[in-house]
Amino acid sequence: MKKIGMLVLKIMAGLAVIGVIALLFVNFRGVPSYEVNIPDNIKNVNVEVTPERVARGEKIALIMCNACHANGENRLVGKHIADLPAEFGKAYSLNITRDAEDGIGSWTDGEIIYFLKTGIKRTGQYAPIMPKFPRMADEDLKSVIAYLRSDRFPVQATKGAGHEQEPSFLLKVLTNTVMKPIEPITEPILVPDSTDKTAFGKYIANDLIACYGCHSGDFAKEDPLHPEKSFGFYGGGIKMPDLEGNIIPSANLTFDEETGISKKYTEEQFVQAVRLCKKPDGTLLRYPMQPHLTLTDYEVKAIYAYLKTVPKIRNNVNAQ
Repeated sequence: MKKIGMLVLKIMAGLAVIGVIALLFVNFRGVPSYEVNIPDNIKNVNVEVTPERVARGEKIALIMCNACHANGENRLVGKHIADLPAEFGKAYSLNITRDAEDGIGSWTDGEIIYFLKTGIKRTGQYAPIMPKFPRMADEDLKSVIAYLRSDRFPVQATKGAGHEQEPSFLLKVLTNTVMKPIEPITEPILVPDSTDKTAFGKYIANDLIACYGCHSGDFAKEDPLHPEKSFGFYGGGIKMPDLEGNIIPSANLTFDEETGISKKYTEEQFVQAVRLCKKPDGTLLRYPMQPHLTLTDYEVKAIYAYLKTVPKIRNNVNAQ
């Protein structure tokens, strides 16, 4: 029995040593890089910059890009992401102006699309914090690129090399285990017919804006390829700091009768909340929620129609 006991202790000690070595390796390695393998139908994209695409791309960028990339002068040179939960460390957004050295002016259209879809930069570096858009429609992606290639003030070539990322040990562990780049969808993706209100709202909420990204249960348990499989899908509760460091839980956007939005917002009130951050009582929603001014009333109403179809989750986020 003593021999068996000693053997067990040796095995446990060996496993502990292996565990320590693995953790040291992860800490030293940091966020991993990957081979850049862009499919031909993405690599060969060459976007024609048209006024219509620039306008559409600007609309999308004002919702999805400016909050994280715009400095005080509204130039998209990147900055510290102040509302990132502290357990992930410190993150800094990229310079996405047309500057060829510090920005993305020398990137090809295919490299930008690949990055937006997968989170892998053309250097192979992985950007775990940046939202990914693997299901954004092809035409909308082209519109974003057209805007980034345009002469609009925010994207004009501007110097500023950005700041080195400061991932926490937790984020290093996650990116070496469960948080991985997304395999790019290569089949054509179309914007749903806007007359199908629910399908159109689903596209806007899940694939264009990724509302579930903040309004689900855990950043590390989200599935951008299959958003509905994300943990706590639209049930809210993710704790995010505002600009003063106060912790704000994301809202439960399901139509649960007690903890969701069914009794809190009518359709018109929801439009006011999303577009203007105005609550039914006239006060303003707190940061990190921001106004989505470029969305039309119809688009927000389509989101509302879609949310009615999402499985209800009973989650009182303010009681957590």
